[in-house]
Amino acid sequence: MMLNDRIQSVGRLQSVLTKAEEHLSKLPADTPYSEFSNKFQEWGLEKGWGDTAEHVLEMMHLLLDVLQAPDPSTLENFLGRIPMIFNVVIVSPHGYFGQANVLGMPDTGGQIVYILDQVRALENEMVLRLKKQGLDVSPKILIVTRLIPDSKGTSCNQRLERITGTKHTFILRVPFRNENGILKKWISRFDVWPYLEKFAEDAAGEIAAELQGTPDFIIGNYSDGNLVASLLSYKMGITQCNIAHALEKTKYPDSDIYWKKFDEKYHFSCQFTADIIAMNNADFIITSTYQEIAGSKNTVGQYESHTAFTLPGLYRVVHGIDVFDPKFNIVSPGADMSIYFPYTEKDRRLTALHGSIESLLYDPEQNDVHIGHLDDRSKPILFSMARLDRVKNITGLVEAYSKNAKLREHVNLVVVAGFFDAKKSKDREEIEEIEKMHELIKTYDLFGQFRWISAQTNRAQNGELYRYIADTHGAFVQPALYEAFGLTVVEAMTCGLPTFATLHGGPAEIIEHGVSGFHIDPYHPDQAATLMADFFEQCKQDPNHWVKISERGLQRIYDKYTWKIYSERLMTLAGVYGFWKYVSKLERRETRRYLEMFYILKFRELVKSVPLSVDGAH
Repeated sequence: MMLNDRIQSVGRLQSVLTKAEEHLSKLPADTPYSEFSNKFQEWGLEKGWGDTAEHVLEMMHLLLDVLQAPDPSTLENFLGRIPMIFNVVIVSPHGYFGQANVLGMPDTGGQIVYILDQVRALENEMVLRLKKQGLDVSPKILIVTRLIPDSKGTSCNQRLERITGTKHTFILRVPFRNENGILKKWISRFDVWPYLEKFAEDAAGEIAAELQGTPDFIIGNYSDGNLVASLLSYKMGITQCNIAHALEKTKYPDSDIYWKKFDEKYHFSCQFTADIIAMNNADFIITSTYQEIAGSKNTVGQYESHTAFTLPGLYRVVHGIDVFDPKFNIVSPGADMSIYFPYTEKDRRLTALHGSIESLLYDPEQNDVHIGHLDDRSKPILFSMARLDRVKNITGLVEAYSKNAKLREHVNLVVVAGFFDAKKSKDREEIEEIEKMHELIKTYDLFGQFRWISAQTNRAQNGELYRYIADTHGAFVQPALYEAFGLTVVEAMTCGLPTFATLHGGPAEIIEHGVSGFHIDPYHPDQAATLMADFFEQCKQDPNHWVKISERGLQRIYDKYTWKIYSERLMTLAGVYGFWKYVSKLERRETRRYLEMFYILKFRELVKSVPLSVDGAH
């Protein structure tokens, strides 16, 4: 591709490029490549330079600049445009990975939404780039996840499933296996470690069968996906990108020093070991925010916390990761703008859903979908939506609201989270949070001011729900104790909803405090509740204040957080790091050998301490 055997030296390449440049400069910019392809082939140039004279000329100028006066920006532009990426694999083993009826199920939340939006944007960008380079080739993207036979009414028991809205992207499901056979039931993300090595072996065969070859690029997600991506990239010799989403080490304070206390429930000794292996094996790492890498003035970064730490009685990490390593890149995702768009775009509004949304919010009936009721419908709605676990801190928000009379006077509180009945959940943390929520409702007599809606999986309805709440001049709250990025923050702001979000993690960078939204500290819930109460009081006196925050939030999204920006950057990085992987194999050989030894001697032994799930095997 791009060159044939008529060009055998850099000198010959430069003279051919100069000749081709002179020839192209005499042609109209939109001349298709086919009209001069024969002449180019005679000179030693093949397809891949561009689809028109203009695009071929741009590519040749970039290469001539690289050869004559190289600089980092020109080299990055050139490498980003070389057609190197045709087949991509994305790994995300845990949870119920599907397109419908899965959100709100255990271990199934923002990461699924992120990947589904990511692949649609990525496919569009890959198709566009290949066409622009003059290649009539279809890319292929595979999302490799776990096949769950007992799929609870979802599609998670289907081996292959096309992603809606795409032509070339599929979910490929591979089961977890042990000596007893295939594991039938869901298991927690904290318990997957004994199954991952066999899963990676099985997945390698399935990927090869689907692609009829080897992928060009692999992306891991979360600790389990990153470890599997490391095993696959090592085996296949392909470029690896890691996306942590959330490293558990910073979410659970002192979980390294007191790992023995946590290990029976969370198996952090396995997870932290897997994280260290995967982040050092990756060719590059993308994060949604700077805070993920290096933290802030008051908080340690997710990756920074792995620089040096000790698991007493197990091992000590002296140099775990270098946060100044050029492998780190900030590439922030966006919201799907076909679903999440401003409440002011009246012609796009899904008004047919307003009846069901109104029922969801105000219907006095108590059932499996909603409990609690709102007496005063004229009040704005303070809204939150998340999984029901300790870190997401939904119960913390409810408690803060309950204790602030001024906030209760100004707004109603609505949360969308989990189940109401603890018997329906198998997630340890969710059960504790369900029980705590019921206790708060009784203790603070929240009937009439509070509505608890069970997890909602219809994204189109959720998008309109944000806008419906914006119609009430309400606000969105993201109260997590720690949030790696905060996709719901971006979704709410994209719909024009003023947003209050945790300052621990990504939302601190998404929102400019007091300008495009507000930061709250979940560890100081009284102050957070007062800030929200003051905002609504100011909006009551000056309705334009609400509009101003709403508009500034939207502008912030358009400037920084869209999937178009994301996919362009990710494809460029894949090209750049793929090139460096090719030219620097020798430099990384020692690191790879050390990681292999660490995996075999330490990780494999730690995995043996994780009990196997017996009730799910057959």
